[in-house]
Order: sequence, then C-alpha cells, then structure tokens
Amino acid sequence: MIKTIDAKGLYYRQLNDMIQEAVNQGAEKIILTNVNGQRYIGTRIPRPVEIEIKGVPGNDLGAFMNGSTVIVRDNGQDAIGNTMNSGKIVVHGHAGDVLGYAMRGGELFIRGDVGYRVGIHMKEYEDNIPVIIVGGTAGSFLGEYMAGGILVVLGLERQSGRPITGNYLGTGMHGGVIYVRGEVDPTLLGREVAVFELDEADKKILCSCLHEYCNDLGIDYEEVIKENFVKLLPVSHRPYGNLYTPA
Repeated sequence: MIKTIDAKGLYYRQLNDMIQEAVNQGAEKIILTNVNGQRYIGTRIPRPVEIEIKGVPGNDLGAFMNGSTVIVRDNGQDAIGNTMNSGKIVVHGHAGDVLGYAMRGGELFIRGDVGYRVGIHMKEYEDNIPVIIVGGTAGSFLGEYMAGGILVVLGLERQSGRPITGNYLGTGMHGGVIYVRGEVDPTLLGREVAVFELDEADKKILCSCLHEYCNDLGIDYEEVIKENFVKLLPVSHRPYGNLYTPA
C-alpha cells in the first residue's frame, strides 16, 4: 500500500504522527509532498518502509533509523542519519553539517556537496559497517574522531582549484577508512591520519559501494572510477591516550 501525505503547513510533530499512523495501517511506501523543514522524518518508525520526500526535510532526518529507506528528491539539512542503525538515505541534492553523527550502520548517499563534521564518531561492530558517500565536496573536520565505517568523497563537478575537503581531515580518527577520489592536499590532514594507496581489498569495497551509489543516483559509474582513489587510515588507534593516562 502506498500512502501520500501533503506536508504543507504541518508542524513536524503532526507530520511524524501521520507517518507513524500510515505505517501502523500497513503502508509499505509513503510519499511526502510539500515538505519544508519538518524535522525527525523517518524516526520512531516501527518497521522498515520506504519514504519518498518531495521538498527539503529539516534536521535529524532518519535519526536512530532501523532499516527503512528514505529518498529525498531535493536538498537535505543538518544531522541526517544521526545515530542511524540500519537502512538507507539517498539525497539527490546537497546536504548540511554533522551528517552520520555516531552512525552505527546503514548507508547515506549524498549527490552533491556537504558541510562540516560529516561522519564524526562513526563506528562499526562485526558485519554492521556504516557507509557515507559524498558526490561533491566536504567541509572541514570530515571523519573527526571516526572509529569505524567507510567514508567516500568523490568531488564530482567541483570547480577548478576548489579542494575536495576542508581542513582537519580525519582529526582524531582511530578506526575505519576514508576514500578520496583524486589527490589529497597533505596540509588539510589531521595529524592522526596518513594517505595510502589502495590494495585489492579496497578496490573490491569501493566497487561494491560505488555501483550501488551510482545506480541509486543515476550517475555514470565508469566516469566515476576513471580517476584514481587514495585512502586515509589512522596511524594510531589511541591518538589521545596520553591525555588520559598518568605519567
């Protein structure tokens, strides 16, 4: 069953109550029209469903989400995928700051550029590995304090001379991996990470992730992989250990 909800003029709590009611009534897909900044869409959903959003959702889209799929046909705002457990969020435009904060699983695909502190505190457990792929550029503090997961930045359609990420890339990172398409300016790196070439295992991971990403967003996969990738890994698993242990 497909349920369409017109979000025009609705307070965010009212909209989320209507979404939950539709799920409880058996809806498998929910189409939201005229969305304009309503927060927390995709949270407190009792079972996995598909939510298609026409408009710009507000902060904390898909926060704490468990298994649902959210497709945004426009831009997104801040804190998308906050502490997300599983599922997928696909944004066909740009997105804001602090995406995937403490993300523990699932996939977050952004077509365009993103802001600051994307992927901070990401983590993984056994086979539960979160993935964030950014099609454009990213702001400063990408992957800050990252403990696990996969972060990919493609830099597609960026202006000449514009760096693919901002400053302090990987600051405090102690787990996971960041893949960057093209070269990384070493002056942008946090001191806790270093740049390495890809091995065969990396290429296999990227192939799988990028095929899905390109398929979801209608991007030419062959064009994406024409350029080389590098990876960023932490050089210490306890970068600040000396701050919390006695001399």
